[in-house]
Amino acid sequence: MKVDDIKQGVESLWDKVHQGWDKLRSSAAGSLTRFKPGQQTKLPATADIDVPGALAFPGWGLIGGEVFEDERRVVVRLELPGMERKDFDIQVQGHTLVVRGEKRFESEDTQGRWRVMQCAYGEFQRSVPLPTEVKSEEARAVYKDGVLKIELPKATPGTPKSIAIAVQ
Repeated sequence: MKVDDIKQGVESLWDKVHQGWDKLRSSAAGSLTRFKPGQQTKLPATADIDVPGALAFPGWGLIGGEVFEDERRVVVRLELPGMERKDFDIQVQGHTLVVRGEKRFESEDTQGRWRVMQCAYGEFQRSVPLPTEVKSEEARAVYKDGVLKIELPKATPGTPKSIAIAVQ
């Protein structure tokens, strides 16, 4: 095998890893959310966690979401398991839906140690850009099975806009 073949193989592998990382980063960028300890978060002590280098508070987490648009409304769904309806503050600010809340840690009643901690807890704010003007005063939100669903009627009903952009 020649050095040039090895070099080309490594470059090809690096390009694939780089492309995969770019795709992951761009698709997850909106869902990456900062969590800050809140007044009621109730996190475990760092001494109770056996994961090397782990903190009781990871600070960042993913909030998966979807935005759907039809002729009359925009629907936003956010995956927020382990919360209650009263934990949310939802507002429309301009062309952005802002969801704030606090995800509280639930401790076990028995003695023991945490071996894995991958969930984020604390106060968060998630901003979702809206694709069109909405009637925020007519919005409805439902929280069921760990999914927060927000329906926002369009200010001007109609089919989703599609805009062609010329390449120069």
